[in-house]
This record gives sequence, C-alpha cells and structure tokens, in this order.
Amino acid sequence: MDILQVLIDFFTGYGYFAVFFVLLICGFGVPIPEDITLVAGGVISGLGYTNEHVMFAVGMAGVLAGDAIMFTIGRVYGKSVLKLRFVARTLTPERFVAVQEKFEKYGVWVLFVARFLPGLRSPIFLTAGLTRKVPFWRFLLMDGLAALISVPIWVYLGYFGATNRDWLLTWVHRGQTGLLALIGIAAATLLGYWWIKRRRKAHASELRRAAGRE
Repeated sequence: MDILQVLIDFFTGYGYFAVFFVLLICGFGVPIPEDITLVAGGVISGLGYTNEHVMFAVGMAGVLAGDAIMFTIGRVYGKSVLKLRFVARTLTPERFVAVQEKFEKYGVWVLFVARFLPGLRSPIFLTAGLTRKVPFWRFLLMDGLAALISVPIWVYLGYFGATNRDWLLTWVHRGQTGLLALIGIAAATLLGYWWIKRRRKAHASELRRAAGRE
C-alpha cells in the first residue's frame, strides 16, 4: 500500500488532529513527505470527512509549528543540540558548515527557500535558531510566506482530486516538478542578488580607497 493511501486511511479515522500530528513530526525530519501529507488531508476533505478550508488552516498550523519547534530547539540549546542523536542524524558537521555559508551569502531568504527543500529544511531551521542571528518573528515571516505557497497547493489539489486518483497523482507529480522549478528560479534570484550586493560592496570599497589616496 502506498504512503498516500496509508495517510488517507489514518486521517479518515482521526481527522484534523492526525494531519496536524503528522505535519508536526515531519518538521522533526521524520521521513514522511510533507507534500503527500497535505494532499492526503485535502483528499479526506474532498471525500466529505473534513472541511477543506479548515484543513488548509490546520496544514498551515502544522507545518509552522513543526518548523518553529526546530528553530526554538536550536535557539534554546545552542551548539549543545548537535550532541543530540536525532539532531546529529539531521544536522551533520559538514551540513552545519554548508548551511552557515548559505546564510552568510543569502541571508534570511534561505529560510524562504528551505520550505521547498525537504532534506535540508530541518537542518536550515535548526541552524537559524542555533546561530541566533535571525529573530523569531523574521523566521516565522519567511517560513510563513513560503508555506502560503506550498500548503494551499497541496491541500486543494487533494481536495479537487479526491475522487479521481489518476488525475490526482498526475498533478501531484506536476506540482512537485513545478515547485522544483520554483526552487531553481528562487536560487537563481538569490545568486543574482548576492552577486549584485557583492559587486556594490567591492565598488564602494574601491571608492573609499580612491578617496583615501587623494
């Protein structure tokens, strides 16, 4: 039985609470696809077990709560969190260094892109809290803006495709491809922004040196 059907069966029995719970543990890096979880929540709404708009709200609450907990764990425990077993599996020393470099280059926009990167989402949010350079409100803002794109796509896709599984699976695949394209565009935009910012700093530095020689 595929993961989508397993989640549909589970959610049918336990409703909103089950959807919120699974999304919450997704935030801890548990290998359950967040997109499929949201689609399954939409499917049970399409089948009449829940309301699709309430499901959207539950989906937003679940993903943001899971992400916020990871951020807070990093914020409260600092580098000692790296010694925890479940964190060590998610945030290796090499990945920690790589994420720090991304923050140095792209700033808080890394948090926006992270929502679309399942394997890197938890390490990025942990690192954001751990470094204590990002205020919680800014973290929640960037993560929330990204969630407002991904969550409704998956929930309402599941809702409209609840009675047509072939159509649903086709559009889930297309949606995943589309989000990957969005990630590519966002990454290119961030790279361009970083390059322009770097050029401006270099130009300003040259002007200061020139002024100092005069």
